[in-house]
Amino acid sequence: MAGNSFGQLFRITTFGESHGVAIGVIIDGCPANLDIDMKFIQSELDKRRPGQSKITTQRKESDTVQILSGIFEGKSTGTPISLLIPNEDQRSKDYGHNVNVYRPSHADYVYDAKYGIRDHRGGGRSSARETAARVASGAIAKLFLKQQGIEIFAHVTSVGKINAPELQINDLSALLNIREQNIVRCADPQSADEMIEFIDNVRKDGDTIGGKISCIVKGCPAGLGEPVFDKLHADLGKAMLSINAVHGFEYGSGFAGSELLGSQHNDIPQPKAMDENNFKTTTNFAGGILGGISNGMDITFTTAFKPVATIMHNQQTINSLGEAAEIKGKGRHDPCVVPRAVIIVEAMAALVVADHLLRQRSNRL
Repeated sequence: MAGNSFGQLFRITTFGESHGVAIGVIIDGCPANLDIDMKFIQSELDKRRPGQSKITTQRKESDTVQILSGIFEGKSTGTPISLLIPNEDQRSKDYGHNVNVYRPSHADYVYDAKYGIRDHRGGGRSSARETAARVASGAIAKLFLKQQGIEIFAHVTSVGKINAPELQINDLSALLNIREQNIVRCADPQSADEMIEFIDNVRKDGDTIGGKISCIVKGCPAGLGEPVFDKLHADLGKAMLSINAVHGFEYGSGFAGSELLGSQHNDIPQPKAMDENNFKTTTNFAGGILGGISNGMDITFTTAFKPVATIMHNQQTINSLGEAAEIKGKGRHDPCVVPRAVIIVEAMAALVVADHLLRQRSNRL
């Protein structure tokens, strides 16, 4: 395995490079007869595409998805689905200055160390351009989950030290509307205004900033996840940590839970009939997962993104011979990745839940 595939039963394999002809994904294991809404898939890609606002990279890509196989008359056929997204606005000349120079905090050196060769044009496979393929496949996973009554919602909860207040998440459609009315994709309008102004100032300074994205999965039945190595939260963590620039993952109470007493942290079950549809607890510090298996409560987690590594300042570095060198960032890059990463977080969560939903259906009589 070369690390380009994800999932077991609902399985994806992505391909392509940032400055190649195209990127794409093959989905294997999608159930047959699923209604495939191409407008929905394209709308998901539009939320991730570059050039959508003043606080994102100005690379111009329509990210128009093409179906090559696996869909007939608007429905999945049960055979591999192949989706292709052409690259339209490559500017490889922007990277001519770093053919033999390693950009600080990029994957340049480690790709050389691993393969003995690397694509210096935007980082090749290490570029976040690859995540468009994940969003396309995640959109199909979302269509499958929606059929099962499962919804996923994520939004930006912090940029730098600006933190949005905790929201009451009941009506996801209402929060989605609020989120999509601002370019930073925060569901709290006041925090969104502060974040946008801060990111724009950072951009003007030629610098970058990190942030956090919180996500909730509603309607997930109890029983998803495997008890030992494929725990649901472990697979969610792997999914999130596989996204470019992610440096942290926590679910439920996360790191803050380590500061509580057990008497404070335990989620007390409510006295109702015990079945997979109505198990409820008074609190949800567990984040909807117990022993690696979903318990029917909302699944909650947060993903932290580092500042984008390319900055428009001169930086000291080394070249491929180990000699001292200087480099200045060029090209088109996000001053903060989180506004476009919201939909990537949702896509990866959808792929994990869809995979475990299919696995659970083969797990008991």
